[in-house]
Amino acid sequence: MAMGGYTAPGRTVLHTMVTTQFELDGFRVVRTLGVVRGIVVRSRSIFGTIGASLQTLVGGNITLLTNLCEKTRAEAFDLMLAHAAELGGNAVVGARYDATEVMQGVTEVLAYGTAVLVEPVK
Repeated sequence: MAMGGYTAPGRTVLHTMVTTQFELDGFRVVRTLGVVRGIVVRSRSIFGTIGASLQTLVGGNITLLTNLCEKTRAEAFDLMLAHAAELGGNAVVGARYDATEVMQGVTEVLAYGTAVLVEPVK
């Protein structure tokens, strides 16, 4: 079954076809394809650690760590979308994130959900 205009070039699910809900408004699930995930394990560099430590002295948002976290989450999310497309999906429902410190200074970020094949409700 063709996925129509719901996948991006390079075979990945479009960001607009992902939801934390278990249904996607305006679409009906034709087939459930299974759990998909994207995992990124990242460590802080010594320079990032020193820079973040200096930022804590002034208080407020620790932008070095915020940017690192956002980049890591985005990479995990994109890997999840590629995994969904590999299974033949054009959407992901029930999307979630999880993070675990694997060892000091090393964090795993997991994006996961259920890959589905959807079609517009007529």
